[in-house]
Amino acid sequence: MTEPTRIFHNPRCSKSRQTLELLTERGIEPEIIRYLETPPTEQQLEDILAALELEPRDLMRTKEKEYKEQGLDDPDLRREQLIAAMVATPKLIERPIVLANGKAALGRPPENVLSIL
Repeated sequence: MTEPTRIFHNPRCSKSRQTLELLTERGIEPEIIRYLETPPTEQQLEDILAALELEPRDLMRTKEKEYKEQGLDDPDLRREQLIAAMVATPKLIERPIVLANGKAALGRPPENVLSIL
């Protein structure tokens, strides 16, 4: 049995809503993970980063005030520290992230997710 399509979703984000709509228009009813309420674990983030082939900072919302307030712009921070910060402050995680068919895509723009469906 294959894993369900999942979306790390923030209903207040227009790109996240557009990506969810794009999925449902194609008959896909994804498992919706409201990551601000239920943040991913450090291991889940590691798996997502590996699937996206990104480094932690590439998946961070660097314009959020928490990014500066927590000193996350320090280039000497280790990978583990950045991932821990995203788990502790999920608002820092770029969204939406869609997981499907053993792959991941960042829905910026929403059409990016079509490549993994």
